[in-house]
Amino acid sequence: MFLGGVPPESDKPAGIWYSAAMNSTTPWTAARLRGLKGREKIVSLTAYDFATARLLDESGVHLVLVGDSLGMTVLGYENTLPVTMLDMLHHTAAVARGVRHALVVADMPFMSYQISIPHALANAARFLKVGAHAVKIEGGELRVPLIRALVENGIPVLGHIGLTPQSVQEFGGYKVQGRTPAAVAALLRDARAIAKAGVFAIVVEGVPPAVAGKITAAVKVPTIGIGAGPQCDGQVLVIHDLLGLGGDWKPKFVKRYAELGVAAQAAIAAFKRDVAAGTFPGPEHCY
Repeated sequence: MFLGGVPPESDKPAGIWYSAAMNSTTPWTAARLRGLKGREKIVSLTAYDFATARLLDESGVHLVLVGDSLGMTVLGYENTLPVTMLDMLHHTAAVARGVRHALVVADMPFMSYQISIPHALANAARFLKVGAHAVKIEGGELRVPLIRALVENGIPVLGHIGLTPQSVQEFGGYKVQGRTPAAVAALLRDARAIAKAGVFAIVVEGVPPAVAGKITAAVKVPTIGIGAGPQCDGQVLVIHDLLGLGGDWKPKFVKRYAELGVAAQAAIAAFKRDVAAGTFPGPEHCY
């Protein structure tokens, strides 16, 4: 038995990652993650199912986001707007069952929190009941009363400013934000306002790196960038983009660390050939 710090090699369960800065046998909480600002970069990826969540957790990802991006990656929609509470609850529960250490954050889908604060509180509570540790909501100053209400009722909140996908119709597409001095000033106001309201971290999406750097310096909570350059306190990507499972389309900000889509197509084609030739199943596959 060890009493603190990083355990000796003999006490480390196989496949579990340990931070040099903090004892990662302790589950990540919103408060603990907030404390990483200026100490350690936050690593975050999306997951939508048990198997992927388990892989991320065993790889030492700090934060697993059940993103409403599942609308495109899993459900085949053109954007996130059709995603429902039932969709998100179903996938959040599956992800939560695969996670032992990471912080599980559920995206609140379009119109699940905009109608009223009581409506948002009820929906957010449903996510915690199926295993999420926190929720993510999009928006800046406008969301301050809601963020305060959620936090005061024991529901940690991950903020999200910049390119907010649920506002795609208003933006007229997925367009980089913060291109003008007025837009930068508005983003800084948004970041300061939601940080003061109680978010434990802020996703900053689709802004120039210099703007993300200003936002990061302006708030005491960590920033987690996606398409926002290297100056944020951490990074998040959609797992399908990272693994090459998203087809030919690849946003500029994505780095593909594998081409699993290509590998999967090759495996499926080989299976098809074996079945057609009668070579599968072979004697070794039979009872």
